[in-house]
Amino acid sequence: MSTTPREFQSVLIAQDPEFQRLAAEHSRCDSQLQSLHNQTYLSSEDLILEVTLKKIRLRLKDQMQRMLDQQRRETELH
Repeated sequence: MSTTPREFQSVLIAQDPEFQRLAAEHSRCDSQLQSLHNQTYLSSEDLILEVTLKKIRLRLKDQMQRMLDQQRRETELH
């Protein structure tokens, strides 16, 4: 039976402290971005923060994806 990406993610969240940290940070960035998007007016500082948060969130997502890919490869080898 094939393991889905969600299942790999669940395993990593449950067992890997680094993946947990990355996921929590990604969630924090999402929350901050949502807060910014709920504002009527964004200052220039807010716009810079928005771009910075998006870059950080993407970097975190890439790191998590690499970990998921590695977990998938290791599982396929066994």
